[in-house]
Amino acid sequence: MNATLRRLSLAIPFALLFAATCWGQTSAIQGDVKGDDGKLVGKGITVHLDRTDIKGTYKVNTDKKGHYYYGGLPLGTYTVWVEIDGKRRDEVAGVKSSMGDPTPVDFDLSKSAKTMSQKQAEIQKTIASGGELTKEQTRDMSPEQKAALDKKIKEQQATMAKNKALNDAFNAGKTALDAKQYDVAIENFEKAKAMSPEQNVIWGNLADAYAGAAKAKTGADQQALIDKGIETYKQAIVLKPDDAAYHNNYALLLAMDKKSDEALVELTKAAELDAPNAGKYFYNGGAVLVNLGQNEPAGAMFKKALEADPNYADAHYQYGIYLIGKATTTPDGKIVPPPGTQEEFEKYLELKPDGANADAAKAMLASMGATIQTDYSKSGKKTTKKKP
Repeated sequence: MNATLRRLSLAIPFALLFAATCWGQTSAIQGDVKGDDGKLVGKGITVHLDRTDIKGTYKVNTDKKGHYYYGGLPLGTYTVWVEIDGKRRDEVAGVKSSMGDPTPVDFDLSKSAKTMSQKQAEIQKTIASGGELTKEQTRDMSPEQKAALDKKIKEQQATMAKNKALNDAFNAGKTALDAKQYDVAIENFEKAKAMSPEQNVIWGNLADAYAGAAKAKTGADQQALIDKGIETYKQAIVLKPDDAAYHNNYALLLAMDKKSDEALVELTKAAELDAPNAGKYFYNGGAVLVNLGQNEPAGAMFKKALEADPNYADAHYQYGIYLIGKATTTPDGKIVPPPGTQEEFEKYLELKPDGANADAAKAMLASMGATIQTDYSKSGKKTTKKKP
């Protein structure tokens, strides 16, 4: 054997050994895929095998039994994931392939669907709280998806900051209004209104603050506050026309502005919206008008209160006061009240025998020269005695 042949024969075993070593460095991954119903998916579902230690992508479809197998893979670390209808449904990361038996990686989408749902819920919770997305939450997102979520988070953070400023201003206004610090209340409600002009509750409280401030003023200053309050109540009613309290409070301010006819319209509306409390609304209007010295419209209000609630004790007393104000005096000094006056005071005593106006009602009856003195027990039963 010449030298050339000897060198060739020595080279062949080494070449064969090298080839055997290369073949031995391959691996396989296999598994079963179950669908959302927990059953094997059948043929045609794509399984991706993405090598992560060195870039490389592979994919294979399941067979009719829902099984997949990929042989001849380079040894390495893989993320194995399932694609259905173009969507990444489930994955297993950090799969290390090895020589010998195929590495098993199974999927059960009925379980992973819950995991994905939980992950989506966590992402939505993060967005709602204005927090930051974690690496785990964004791991499978495309740059576009992550950018869209980051935008939503920034918008939510801006909304939360605005809501905090709004709530701070509104709460400061409410605290000041409760303390009858009307100027401070107006300042804060005006801030809140500028931030959220669509909220009726802000307009309603702002109007209450203007009305409260008006009571402490006189002349032009009072009129300016009344005008602002009226316009503000109007807007509150535009935003929430079915709120009886707005109509009631608006009516009281109209009455303060000596617009009794308009006030009656609003009180009637409040009574329609809140029938169980209709008597209260008319009584409130009458009380305001009495304080303003407008006795005739006040009497009409008290009468409306009694029509709405015949057992409204204070309305009986106030209507009796209105009637006694129309009494005449005979030449011999005897007081002659309009018909029904005595009955109003007696009804008050029947309903409230120990009421705040009980003594005054008895005095009124005595001033009319009533021949019967009526005593009432707390049960409302009436006994009569001849006047001494």
